[in-house]
Amino acid sequence: MAKHRSLASRLSRFGLFTTVALAACSRFGAVYPPRPPESPAAPVADPAPARIVTHVSVTSGALKSSLDETVPGKGDGDFPLAGTTRRYSWTRNPLAVSFSQGRLVLDTRVDAKVDVRVGSLDFPIDLKVAAEPVVNTDYKVKLQSIDVKVTSTDRRLRVADSVGGVFEAIRAQVHQKLTEFEYDLRPTLAEAYARVAKPLEIPIGDAKGCAMLKVLGVEAGPTVIADGLEKDLALVVAPSVTLPCAEAADAPAASLPPLANVATIQPGPFTVTVPIAARYDELTRAMSVTFTDGKYFFSEDYPKLYLEKPEIYESQGLLVLKMHIAGPVHAAGIDTDINGDIFLSGHLSVVDNELKIPDLEPTIETSNFLLSIKAMADGPKIRDQARAALRLDIGDRLRTVRTKLSSDLTFGGPRACFKGDVDRIEVTGAYAHGNYVRVYVAVTGRAAASVPCPNAG
Repeated sequence: MAKHRSLASRLSRFGLFTTVALAACSRFGAVYPPRPPESPAAPVADPAPARIVTHVSVTSGALKSSLDETVPGKGDGDFPLAGTTRRYSWTRNPLAVSFSQGRLVLDTRVDAKVDVRVGSLDFPIDLKVAAEPVVNTDYKVKLQSIDVKVTSTDRRLRVADSVGGVFEAIRAQVHQKLTEFEYDLRPTLAEAYARVAKPLEIPIGDAKGCAMLKVLGVEAGPTVIADGLEKDLALVVAPSVTLPCAEAADAPAASLPPLANVATIQPGPFTVTVPIAARYDELTRAMSVTFTDGKYFFSEDYPKLYLEKPEIYESQGLLVLKMHIAGPVHAAGIDTDINGDIFLSGHLSVVDNELKIPDLEPTIETSNFLLSIKAMADGPKIRDQARAALRLDIGDRLRTVRTKLSSDLTFGGPRACFKGDVDRIEVTGAYAHGNYVRVYVAVTGRAAASVPCPNAG
């Protein structure tokens, strides 16, 4: 008789459990907390403008080489002498480049030859040029305030100059060529701009995002003379990351905007705050990396019990995680299948570069549901597993971006090279909106361009 009462008691408990569980499961068909209405609108990153500062160095050797190609190596002409027209010609030696009081100084020796009645006379000439190097709006190094002096200690040539203006003729030829001189920085900077402006794909699980650095303008600080030309350039950018991609990664980049010369630019490492805007469906796909074949087996006591179909959305300032729980439960005389939805909610926060919901807790309905089937794994265990599943190390996932940005912004050849480094990535904030989440990431880096490349053979 006792045996029959024990069996009846077990059947009674099983029937009660099944009835309560099924009732609870049916009660969880409605979404709680309420889901906001769906919107087709894309997530909004709304980035603030920032500056990527690049230190550009043009060595005196590079300037000398370019100027040697520009300044004429020889010239000739006619001048009147004693009622007749005489011919003169000249050939210069290599240029010596130096800097004085913020100006570029060129010195060279010129060998001049003047035709006379019998044969010709050779004269030494000293050619000295002082000019101020500037970078114009088209990224070309030009010379302004050009001062060309042609002198000689030879008395015979001074006589010739007083008669026919040989000095002035040579000075005018050199001055004209220096006025036309330009050293083009655009090719190097245009390649860096194209690499920065191109959307960078970021895979996060099954989701795909894009990092964008929309270039709004380019600014140039004052020129520094230090055995060459040094200048800080700043790309004014509006950085953002969107999930999904707001623009195609193969979209053509806009052309390099005109250069704007400004009074000052903050040198050294720069920090750019990048807003990451992600739709909840994309975050759900990113979260799916925790699931194996779409399922997350979380219970040691019930190894066939699993969570699946995660959904994330915002409701009344809280981030809500909805998951389907299913699988067989075989223990303590219970032999049934669990099949229902559970809901957990909490506040989004950032802790040491991790996006997490530290206060994630089951909703009231979910707590009642879990209590009603307490023979299964209890609520705190599911809660802790859900918290772990929702921990997203943004810093770790953006390390690929850090590496790729550093490699993409390091390029060049013998004529010039560009080097970029991303030194630090820090997640500074996360905010849940109705249709998307916005996360702010501060990226600190350095960039430099060298003309020519330091390691060029």
